[in-house]
Amino acid sequence: MSNITAGITGVQGFLPEDILTNHDLSKIVDTSDEWITTRTGIKERRIMKNGASSDMAANAVEGLLKKTNTNPEDVELVILATVTPDYPFPSTANVLCDKLGMKNAWGFDLIAACSGFIYGISTGAQFIETGKYKKVIVVGVDKMSSIIDYEDRTTCVIFGDGAGAVMLEPNNEGLGIIDFILRSDGSGRNHLLQPAGGSKNPASYDTVEKRMHFVKQEGKQVFKFAVTNMAEISAEIMERNNLSSDDVDWLVPHQANLRIIDATANRMGLSKDKVMINIQNYGNTTAGTLPLCLWDYEKQLKKGDTLILSAFGGGFTWGAVYIKWLYNT
Repeated sequence: MSNITAGITGVQGFLPEDILTNHDLSKIVDTSDEWITTRTGIKERRIMKNGASSDMAANAVEGLLKKTNTNPEDVELVILATVTPDYPFPSTANVLCDKLGMKNAWGFDLIAACSGFIYGISTGAQFIETGKYKKVIVVGVDKMSSIIDYEDRTTCVIFGDGAGAVMLEPNNEGLGIIDFILRSDGSGRNHLLQPAGGSKNPASYDTVEKRMHFVKQEGKQVFKFAVTNMAEISAEIMERNNLSSDDVDWLVPHQANLRIIDATANRMGLSKDKVMINIQNYGNTTAGTLPLCLWDYEKQLKKGDTLILSAFGGGFTWGAVYIKWLYNT
């Protein structure tokens, strides 16, 4: 059995310049800074006014290539997690490879909503562990402002735009991605989805008029499933790997709602100083939240640190990844 693991050797993020604050939103819909903050923990979010998901991804990956001193032509695989691709096809991963000259890489888009990044790094790790590839890039990016209804306060207060990317490379020290548990339950699709734009409800005058191309969410149902499953999957991966709360240095939770994050940390027995939180600044960037957390906290990470990444997304999708951090910043 191979002793190769897939380690994260670099992380980079990108955030648009334009900021949409809670005060700004209060001028658009019936809401307030106090209402949003107490229910979600969000104060502001970034909005990509000009450009596509591939542009945000390209900014993040370009920085990643420079940081890791990687020639674009040495990249072998790009996995791009998103629910806001540039086009239905070709894949945004292919567009990204073209923009950055990653001529020898093949790639694909992965749709798992807010769990996209953990699905992506778990998938990418397999290509490293088998010895097939040595350089795999995993991107989490979403331009949620392109599918959000700014007349619907149940969704428009939550989401923002952003991108993050990591480089996966082989490691023989027992560091990197150690274990993962991934789950899905398609019966939850009606609680959080984009109803139109696919083959079930192709674009038409009717679907546009009914505002079916925007995200629709049943907040109470999604919260109930998320707070339970994200907490339980995080505890499960700890138990499976005989980890106590003292063994875990960092929880890297999906940034959807501060109450969900707190419930997950409590279930794991972790104090707040072990939890990566940036939801107040960016909101929910869907597939972008986890790599953006790693990027924000990178300077605090030390080689050998134990990280648990945890997420829950529409569909439903959820999971957790156990990582031993590979490098000192």
